[in-house]
Amino acid sequence: MTTYDADGITLEKVRDYVWEIPQEGGMNRPARVLASEDLLDEISEDKTLQQLKNATHLPGVRKYAVCMPDGHQGYGFPVGGVAGIDAEDGCISPGAVGYDINCGVRMMTTNLTYADLEGREEELVDSLFEAVPSGLGGGGVYEGTKADVDAILERGMEWALEEGFAVPADLEHCEDEGVRRDADPGRVSQKAKDRGKNQIGSLGSGNHFLEVQRVTDVYRDDVADRFGLSEDQVVVLIHCGSRGLGHQVCTDYLRDIEQAHAGLLEQLPDKELAAAPAGSQLAEDYYGAMCAAINFAWVNRQLIMHRTREVFEDVFDRSHTDMEMDLLYDVAHNIAKRETHEVEDGEERELFVHRKGATRAFPAGRPEVPSAYQDVGQPIIIPGSMGAGSYVLRGGEQSLSETFGSTAHGAGRLMSRTQAKQEFWGGDVQDDLREQSHVYVKAQSGATVAEEAPGVYKDVDEVVRVSDALGIGDRVARTFPVCNIKG
Repeated sequence: MTTYDADGITLEKVRDYVWEIPQEGGMNRPARVLASEDLLDEISEDKTLQQLKNATHLPGVRKYAVCMPDGHQGYGFPVGGVAGIDAEDGCISPGAVGYDINCGVRMMTTNLTYADLEGREEELVDSLFEAVPSGLGGGGVYEGTKADVDAILERGMEWALEEGFAVPADLEHCEDEGVRRDADPGRVSQKAKDRGKNQIGSLGSGNHFLEVQRVTDVYRDDVADRFGLSEDQVVVLIHCGSRGLGHQVCTDYLRDIEQAHAGLLEQLPDKELAAAPAGSQLAEDYYGAMCAAINFAWVNRQLIMHRTREVFEDVFDRSHTDMEMDLLYDVAHNIAKRETHEVEDGEERELFVHRKGATRAFPAGRPEVPSAYQDVGQPIIIPGSMGAGSYVLRGGEQSLSETFGSTAHGAGRLMSRTQAKQEFWGGDVQDDLREQSHVYVKAQSGATVAEEAPGVYKDVDEVVRVSDALGIGDRVARTFPVCNIKG
């Protein structure tokens, strides 16, 4: 048997790209890492493997906890981690969801080609930067009233449609049609609502961005055609989440759960995994608040997309309908959703599927997949760095059996933000990208650019290759940056 040893943790090779940490001690199930040996070398450089092993101590974990190929150390639970936890006799863990609830990504297609855009990159990046609020703190496309915030938390994208910020097809092409029906605005603190009130339609900072891209490669012509993708086409990627509102929801419930369920906390190897037992009042309250934050994040991305459509209309002097600026799909990261999956011995159970820095990847035929994609599978969008390609995938046939219908969510960090700022200078990164790759980047600060330099991330090509080889997310198309705005 082939094994891999990393800092006292031994992984056994199950088959190509599948490594298992056997169940031992307080582990309720084994843990699995999906990676090539090169990626496994990178994953093992921080505390990812220990965090994954710790996650199997959560009560109700079914089958195994899984780390995706882009995995890296997070708060308690690794980024790139997935766990299906029994919704009846298990638990729900805010730390296994993350602070930026529904930090997700959406792609908008157009009928423009790179030739239509070439020579106008600077005008476009400047216009987008001026029109789309970014950076730390407040400021958004829309500052709502208290009633607006409650309506957004409850109805998600339906609110955006009613207010003229969306068209019906936007909802049809969004995960859950842009609305979590379990949302309960009453479970969101006033402090969280106040933090989100003036951030509706804003990118924030960190790894969030708006990027104009061109399609460089198509791997599955039939699926790409269904997704509306073709070579040399201009597309737009939007990556952001629930801003201060989602962060506050996580903060509030972590504190409450730590106090109310101290007994369970004592049984866990890391207090950052604090969890509320399924069926408890705090589990129900957190789930309602988390779903409300998911709705808020969808509206946040929708308003940014609405503003992007307006910018393209101004720059290209055509209506967004003439340019066929349509939502391909919006996928959520950092969630724990009730889903039914097959577990041990073929039994079907309702689970809280925790996807922290992981993407839902349902194959064709799963009822949650939009009707437009029912026979090809759910679109998946995996961003790379500013100097590398991004990918569009489709849900793979093996995703349900291997990963509770999940795959990677990006390239995955190689180094911390602090280390990145020590090794890179933002202005140099911008100059290099423009001169060497013809990528135009604009940000609120050079530090943000340094934190997100291409060298900070794993090889997204390798991450996607592993996903494709395992059949959990199949390559459909590749894109490359043209313009990028950041906080």
